[in-house]
Amino acid sequence: MKNILSNKFLKVAFSFLVIMLVSSTSIWAKGDAEGVSFGFWDVVQIVGSLAFFIYGMKMMSDGIQRAAGSQMRNILRTMTKNRYLGVFTGFLITALVQSSSATTVMTVSFVNAGLLTLLESAGVMMGANIGTTVTGWIIAILGFKVKLSAYSIPLFAIGVPMLFTSSGKKKYWGEFLVGFAILFLGLSYLKNSVPDIGGSEALAWIESFAAYGIWSRIFFVFVGALVTIIVQSSSAAMAITLTLVYAGWLPLEVAAAMVLGENIGTTITAELASLVGNTNAKRSARIHSMFNLIGVTWMVFLLPWAMELITTIVENFTYIFESNAKLKTKDLNSVDIMNTYKLAAFHTLFNIANVLLLLAFVPWLVRMAIKTVPQKEGEDGLDTLKFIDSANRTPELATVELQKEVARYGEITTRMLGFSKELINSTDNKESLTLIAKLRKYEDVTDKFEKEITEYITNLSDKEMTHKTSIRLRSFFNICNDMERIGDIFYQLAKSVESKMNRKIYFIPEQREQLNELIEIVSRAFDEMNHNLNLQTYDDVSLSKCYELEDEINVQRNSMRSYNQEHLGNDTYNVNSAMVFTNLFSSLERVGDHIVNINESAAGEI
Repeated sequence: MKNILSNKFLKVAFSFLVIMLVSSTSIWAKGDAEGVSFGFWDVVQIVGSLAFFIYGMKMMSDGIQRAAGSQMRNILRTMTKNRYLGVFTGFLITALVQSSSATTVMTVSFVNAGLLTLLESAGVMMGANIGTTVTGWIIAILGFKVKLSAYSIPLFAIGVPMLFTSSGKKKYWGEFLVGFAILFLGLSYLKNSVPDIGGSEALAWIESFAAYGIWSRIFFVFVGALVTIIVQSSSAAMAITLTLVYAGWLPLEVAAAMVLGENIGTTITAELASLVGNTNAKRSARIHSMFNLIGVTWMVFLLPWAMELITTIVENFTYIFESNAKLKTKDLNSVDIMNTYKLAAFHTLFNIANVLLLLAFVPWLVRMAIKTVPQKEGEDGLDTLKFIDSANRTPELATVELQKEVARYGEITTRMLGFSKELINSTDNKESLTLIAKLRKYEDVTDKFEKEITEYITNLSDKEMTHKTSIRLRSFFNICNDMERIGDIFYQLAKSVESKMNRKIYFIPEQREQLNELIEIVSRAFDEMNHNLNLQTYDDVSLSKCYELEDEINVQRNSMRSYNQEHLGNDTYNVNSAMVFTNLFSSLERVGDHIVNINESAAGEI
């Protein structure tokens, strides 16, 4: 079932079945009470219009994420210090990208990367629920009053030339504008494709079915959730609902119940997406689900009174607006237009009320998410990627998780130096064999990390991205390659020490002392490397200290080489010991070279 729903064509095709469920099968007959005619071609028109709308929304959302991804990441980093500011941040980003799912994905990636806590992420996702209501207002205000082609054609005129510019930013802003134009056209076609069935038998059937009180509301909540699951977009589901209200297919209270269901449907989408994620991803999705489910539950009981309040507010506001602006527009007096305003107002005020009600209970929601999504045994084990998963990400968002994963890769590789030092200084064969086994295990881990991270980067490289993101992914790719080579060198070093043990070759104190001095310098080089990999952005990487440490390593290596050559002629200086000694300090010097490569890759110089 999951594979079926992942197919975009089938999502759109199945959406028609849900529309038919809402409207009743009597629509198919030609010539009901109002002479409504509805055939196969009308079905194709609706499905195609909806597909056009969804494609435009996706293109617009992807475009702005690529064009302003770094700015949005900075907003998330700096404006989520408390849950109240987090709500505003979630609203702002969702209003910009027109997709609460995109905001949720971005938030989860920051939680995975340790840049946001679950407590901070809860506020962002609450704000995203309010931000997604902006789409409803755009549709209600522009979609049914304005000839949208009047806006779409100028947007195409501006956006299409931008698509062919060499500048990545301009290109993606052009993609955003073209997506917005396509969204408008899709909405226009959707509005024109749905016939008016006011007064028909189908509408009478729906109205009679809606007369069962809370059970009818629950049924239509389920329908709204199903629509959202099928089209995989609460904004698209809202567009469908508003269009059906405008066309007279849905009474206002039925549409409001469907809007509540759409709030649940979008959480199911997030839960499905988190199945391939780690524990933090699942917990973030669970917080979102609990927040929406609690809100829908209390509103289902209060819906009739809430709609009376919304009707009073919207009608009074419209009257004041008309009086002040001295407008005489039949559209504002139209029942169907007024109902779209009421539905958009209900969507917004419900989400604001739910945020105000539950904001104080965020710590409880976090505790419940942790309790209901326990840590899986071994999930955060040594050989498991912690920050990246197979969930779909735009390259701009994926760099956050990748940088954190690469930094963890560096810290794991650094441990091999500590094991190597213990191994070189160990005089106990049993302890030495344990350390060799550890180094063998860690070498396997470095191989696994290099393979999985580079595969992830390769999958991202097929997608559209900015030039800066492309450079960053190339940096990650090169860093992982050097990390894997360091793991190989440490394992070869362990094999050399194992051979030395088997052949009963021993170092003299001077050799051990010089090796420890070299290890100390390499350790400082690792510290500098890890510092650079853990910076908030690689733009802040400095190479001066890295080069100083490389010079120190080379000086120490040359000193050890000279010492070896001077003593080879002495009868007391074991030749086999000298060969192992040379192998070890040469290996450590090569580790230093790879550390330099890693720092240069982070700085964008490779």
